[in-house]
Amino acid sequence: VEDALNATRAAVEEGIVPGGGVALVRALAALEKIKIRADQKLGVKVVMRAIEEPLRQIANNAGVEGSVVIDKVKNGQGAFGYNADTDNYEDLIKAGVMDPTKVVRYALQNAGSVAGLMLTTEAMVADKPEEKQDAMPGGAPGMGGGMGGMGGMGGMM
Repeated sequence: VEDALNATRAAVEEGIVPGGGVALVRALAALEKIKIRADQKLGVKVVMRAIEEPLRQIANNAGVEGSVVIDKVKNGQGAFGYNADTDNYEDLIKAGVMDPTKVVRYALQNAGSVAGLMLTTEAMVADKPEEKQDAMPGGAPGMGGGMGGMGGMGGMM
């Protein structure tokens, strides 16, 4: 209930934008138009890729290819986007899929702030990614797979 109240307050303060990452994808057009020096192009490309990630993740979580969804949404206009709930492309505002502008803006600003902090920090602490191990075969370690004692004793029957 508290989250809904905060989201409503944020929407009243700054309005709403299409949800599902569409507002960020629409911001890509502005990034493509800015005139920058050659040494800044890589940074802008990194930001552009990062801006696509929310929509890519939503699509992947829905079991569809994120790159295909992003391309289709990029070629659309306004609130046209992918509704993962219905697995349809539609006007997300009309479908009720929207985000408070303030929330999207803060998310982007905070991501940039953290990225800047990471770039200027000489050391960083992070969790070590766990390597996934293949499932162990049945039986004791070093004893091969299967269930011991279930065969190989000819003449017992």
